Amino acid sequence: MKVTDHIKNANGNTLFSFEIVPPVKGNSIQELYDNIEPLMEFNPPFIDVTTSREEYVYVDKAGLYDKKITRMRPGTVGICASIKHKFDVDTIPHVICGGFTKAETEYMLIDCHYLGIDNVMALRGDAMKEEKYFKPTEDGNCFASELVTQIQNLNQGRYLHDDVQGEDKSDFCIGVAGYPEKHLEAPSFKSDLIRLKQKVDAGADYVVTQMFFDNQKYFQFVEAAREIGINVPIIPGIKPIAVKRHLQLLPQIFSLDLPHDLVEAVEACKNNAAVRQVGVEWAIQQSKELKAAGIPVLHYYSMGKSNNIKAIAKEVF
Repeated sequence: MKVTDHIKNANGNTLFSFEIVPPVKGNSIQELYDNIEPLMEFNPPFIDVTTSREEYVYVDKAGLYDKKITRMRPGTVGICASIKHKFDVDTIPHVICGGFTKAETEYMLIDCHYLGIDNVMALRGDAMKEEKYFKPTEDGNCFASELVTQIQNLNQGRYLHDDVQGEDKSDFCIGVAGYPEKHLEAPSFKSDLIRLKQKVDAGADYVVTQMFFDNQKYFQFVEAAREIGINVPIIPGIKPIAVKRHLQLLPQIFSLDLPHDLVEAVEACKNNAAVRQVGVEWAIQQSKELKAAGIPVLHYYSMGKSNNIKAIAKEVF
């Protein structure tokens, strides 16, 4: 079922959803299952599964090192199919521009369609670890708006090299990312909103936001989006702080502000167990306020760990 249909069928009730990261290759999928299982009691209508960029590795060949490209995590589509089958829940693969040609993207989307996956999350993706800035893949999409257009073309039977007249066309519901405090590469908040509208105008059906820790930033973002004609659902993304170094890492990586009350509470903690509890309590208050405002879905960034997400959900749902 489409995300937009899940929201419609909820009749104004706030839904619970979360995002997971595929395991590193060589690790069992059972650990992932074990972290999903405790969250199923909250009836998530869908689970997002991230897609990772390729990485460079250096292979020793008789004392000389060859630079090779590898992927450290298994295919997102396979993980989505496995979770969908095991838990009978809709799964949403992240489809990214970086590291994929348009042809590879088309193959992935065809696989999703055949597997009965109804939703995809269209993202530009990050730069590779060794690169400061994002570089488009040769013959790939440069921007998320271009990726949305490719997905919509496929929905209409328009493939890269031919048109298909058959009745079994895809009908993907497309999600895109939004940034309440603007994308770190955007020159201004307004210019970032214009980029978001381009994605919606290209055919995106809903928005999921980057994490934020001040709900006012989210409410202001939604208001600004509505003012320029973005009328699709805007789902807030929530991540509980879990370790003390998040105070430095999150602002650097995601270009966001942390409320001073939260910073003081984390700095007063003597260990990361205490930080984790602070993160849970802060996210509970965030979630309750958002739910009271009638938000359609609360989406949690679990990073594959469920204990803190379960503690939040027990108090909110």
